[in-house]
Amino acid sequence: MTRVVALDFETADKYADSACALGMTRMEDGKVTASWYSLIRPPRQRVYFTEIHGLTWEMLKDKPTFAELWPDIRAFLEGARLLVAHNASFDRRVLLGCCRAFGLEAPCLPFACTVKGSRRGLRLPHHRLNDVCAYLGLELDHHNAASDALAAAKIYLHLRSLGMTDEEMMLNG
Repeated sequence: MTRVVALDFETADKYADSACALGMTRMEDGKVTASWYSLIRPPRQRVYFTEIHGLTWEMLKDKPTFAELWPDIRAFLEGARLLVAHNASFDRRVLLGCCRAFGLEAPCLPFACTVKGSRRGLRLPHHRLNDVCAYLGLELDHHNAASDALAAAKIYLHLRSLGMTDEEMMLNG
């Protein structure tokens, strides 16, 4: 059985440890099999990106921290051979930043990037998540981490169905 997990973070500020929402979608043998979502209490009270994701300190202040959610996150990632994200360098930076901030051992998994894959496999003027979803006819509640993770999973599966390999989407560095 091949397990891949798509994930998407929303952040409160410009720092890598400021996750305020995480959505994950598990795929097994080419099918979506499970989803996970949580709001996260960021480490600082100022939420700078409310106009993007709609989240405020009032909505987040009583939510669990990343460290408190880590056992559930790690369990959801169990057995995955690959992580997938749209603009994976951002999500990798946040995952590693949050793990580092709380002294947690980050998963040692490669990342595939569906932006990189869409640039290689789809002829579009823009490769933002909402543009790729519109082109593929996928529903999207943009900047909702659960919706964005599911969209990244469906884009990944579509690109694989076109014959694209994981290696062609792999995030380097």
